[in-house]
Amino acid sequence: MSTADDGASSWRSEIALALLATLLALAVNAFAGFPELTNAGGDNDNLLRLVEVRDMLAGQGWFDLHQYRMGLEGGFVMHWSRLVDAPIAAVIIVVSALTGSAALAENVAQVLWPALLFCLTVFFTARAARSFAGDGAVLPVVVVGAAALYFLGIFSPGALDHHNVQLMLSMASLSLLLEAPSRRAAASLSGLCAGLMLAVGMETAPYVATIGASVATLFALDANDERLIAKDFGLGFAGVSALVFVATIDPSAWGQAQCDAFSTVQFVVAAIAGTGLAAIASIEPAGRTRGRRFASLGLLALALATVVVLLFPQCLAAPYANLDPRLKELWLDHIDEAQSLFKLLAEDPAEVVARYATPLIALVLMALRLGCGGWRRQDSLVGALLVVAFIVSAWQVRGSTFSIAFAVIPLAAWIAKWRQRAEASASRGVALRMAAVWLVSVNAVWTGAAAATSVAFDDSNATVDNGTDVACHRMASFAALGRLPGTTVLAISNLGSPILAYSGHRVFAGPYHRNIAGNLLVLDAFLGSDADARTVLADHHVGLVALCPGSAESKLLATKAPAGFLAGLMRGSVPEWLEPVAGTSGAAVELYRVRLGS
Repeated sequence: MSTADDGASSWRSEIALALLATLLALAVNAFAGFPELTNAGGDNDNLLRLVEVRDMLAGQGWFDLHQYRMGLEGGFVMHWSRLVDAPIAAVIIVVSALTGSAALAENVAQVLWPALLFCLTVFFTARAARSFAGDGAVLPVVVVGAAALYFLGIFSPGALDHHNVQLMLSMASLSLLLEAPSRRAAASLSGLCAGLMLAVGMETAPYVATIGASVATLFALDANDERLIAKDFGLGFAGVSALVFVATIDPSAWGQAQCDAFSTVQFVVAAIAGTGLAAIASIEPAGRTRGRRFASLGLLALALATVVVLLFPQCLAAPYANLDPRLKELWLDHIDEAQSLFKLLAEDPAEVVARYATPLIALVLMALRLGCGGWRRQDSLVGALLVVAFIVSAWQVRGSTFSIAFAVIPLAAWIAKWRQRAEASASRGVALRMAAVWLVSVNAVWTGAAAATSVAFDDSNATVDNGTDVACHRMASFAALGRLPGTTVLAISNLGSPILAYSGHRVFAGPYHRNIAGNLLVLDAFLGSDADARTVLADHHVGLVALCPGSAESKLLATKAPAGFLAGLMRGSVPEWLEPVAGTSGAAVELYRVRLGS
């Protein structure tokens, strides 16, 4: 059989395994009744993405990213990309045309889109594992990888946020780079995926930079094998960045620098980096010797740094450097995915085990590879991404989504090695070791063990979570609100997205860093006195107040200001200018009609 036939056969095998894993995940979700479709579980981003897609389908402009129903009057501009909205909207349009039901179409999109991304991610992970450790690693990586991806939750039904897209693109870029020495088009496609990662969201900037730096370093060390790869990657990266810039940024905003979203900043950096790398790889004098290659790439890095420092110095600040101190204290410091490893160690050791165990094992395996010699190109690419992802996860736990995913590749190679030993030996000890390797490689095993240990040693856990916070996010909890005429609703930030998704009302607050004015206004109202709240309601024509007494955010604000308006409502002290909406007293979401004229 020819090499081409072997390649086609492996692709078919990996597609089949990825489809099987996806169908199994869908079957599990279907058996559970797709609960995420009626309870987002507090994931505001998934709900607001659905709202954003609805707005676009209702006629809001392609370049117009305002969320008009959140924030102060006129709304605010979101930092998300239309590249994610477009395919979700396409699914809704097609299914609506076939069924005549927009509601059914939305449900189909909320199931189909994450499932498609899950399938692609498993497929590219399998491709990467084959390139990294051979055919024997494919089955283990599908089993371990699919389990890890499933329990991460970012591919669950209703997961419309962009993190699953970013993870799929990062794995695609890695797998294509691993194949690049044997497939000419792979490097260009890898650069394309890296460019799309950056366009979808800035969270992946460290991984995009790592992939680019790895390509450049490999070229500097070995021009003979890596020259064409570096050239094609650079052109693909710069080319797709230019295309995305033109396609998703309004021409009137081409000169506006945005540090938290794809804009002229990211385009200029990507264009210089990509074309500069391609030029160095193409110009013979610049790449003639290893020293010249390193010098040329060093000059390119210096040029990039100079451009950023001189033209976009504001983007060198910490992401939340300009955030109001009150929002940092009462919002940012309580976002689970924004916590650091060190804070988790002090407050939630079980979560540390769940998030960091398998990446740490994978790092040890990569270190052993380095210590034993025989370091390969594949090791450099996988190892670099794993190390960077682990560092990012130590800063903010959200990075563990990527470190857990990258970790399955060396873990699968480890399993494959022990499977070979078990096949070659009838020893019971070898079989037991292989079983142990399988177990410790499955992230869900660590998560379950940590959770069980936490419950066993902390009796308070049994009584802390009574389900009231979860009820704040159920679709059914907003049914009464959805039946009321459209108005402006005063509510905490974690109710903002559900109110927009499940009703036609508008809100001030939502957990988004660009909505500073709206979030501060809500804090002024809820933390201030009844008189302060009345002034806010009157000045901004608020028609309803929504309260979820069981929300952790409500309890936090009530503790912060025990004499404040929100704390009073939670104690049952209702001002005379508020009228409880019939049927909502004692419900998960209580509603009060504003009667300022009385």
